[in-house]
Amino acid sequence: MIKAMGTDAHVLVLAGGLSYEREVSLRSGRRVLHALRAAGLSAEMRDADVSLLPTLREDPPSAVLIALHGATGEDGSLRGVLDLCDVPYVGCDARVSRLAWDKPSAKSMLREAGIPTPDWVALPHDRFSELGAVAVLDRITSRLGLPLMVKPAQGGSGLGAAVVKDEAALPAAMVGCFGYDSTALVERYVTGTSIAASIVDLGDGPQALPLVEIVPRNGVYDYAARYTAGLTTWHTPARLTAEVASRVSETALAAHKALGLRDLSRVDLIVDSADEPHVLGVNVAPGMTETSLLPLAVEAAGLDFGAMLATLVERAVARTH
Repeated sequence: MIKAMGTDAHVLVLAGGLSYEREVSLRSGRRVLHALRAAGLSAEMRDADVSLLPTLREDPPSAVLIALHGATGEDGSLRGVLDLCDVPYVGCDARVSRLAWDKPSAKSMLREAGIPTPDWVALPHDRFSELGAVAVLDRITSRLGLPLMVKPAQGGSGLGAAVVKDEAALPAAMVGCFGYDSTALVERYVTGTSIAASIVDLGDGPQALPLVEIVPRNGVYDYAARYTAGLTTWHTPARLTAEVASRVSETALAAHKALGLRDLSRVDLIVDSADEPHVLGVNVAPGMTETSLLPLAVEAAGLDFGAMLATLVERAVARTH
């Protein structure tokens, strides 16, 4: 039986995992833990390891807040286990998480919903080898043009991603990408302003928080630029006109709804030279570190980070009653 929210309410923050993003996840988890405690909730942080299921069975928490990045926290598998244990959690359900985690699947759903996203092709490593790398790459550049963005079909934090401006650099970018995933997503690179739109639902439906404009010093928002102080400048709110900002927020909300997301998400977009937004992808377990984008948006909105998380926890618990 799951404990109801109240004086004995207890929140379990899951962080760590075995993905490439483990260290980032631990940083997110610690920040979430401190924020929940500052909001007056009893909370503890735990890794998703062999001790998790016995804990859920013997001392089930009121709710779980997933601060795991990478496959463990975002591919739906952990959420499915939590469903089996009847433990409520913040965020979308297992099915939706699986769809959003796979970038080609998410982009297909966005395209079907009429939401702009750059043209792309998804290439499994096996097909890439079987069909002949040279011929495949030549066809990609002929169809999508240059520059291109190469990134793992499943993954986050900019790991394995590269901007390809010269056709000669494409093979190395593919090899680097395959080091992180067996399928590469190659999409048309859209030049413009990088924007992160954080979406939260505190009870009145999903709302877009102030947009965050991302300006990496080296021009590419890779892993180092995301998590190394001084390598990226963020502007919150983004330096967009009110009309463009509204259109970007509406597009992000449309993506959140089209994919069936819940509670919170982060939608990554590019605003091109014609002020048109293009959705690059979504994140169902946004980073919560000191340089992460959702906390920046929460602060810009004038919200208390801990109070916001506490509200999301309460809503998760209410779904089970």
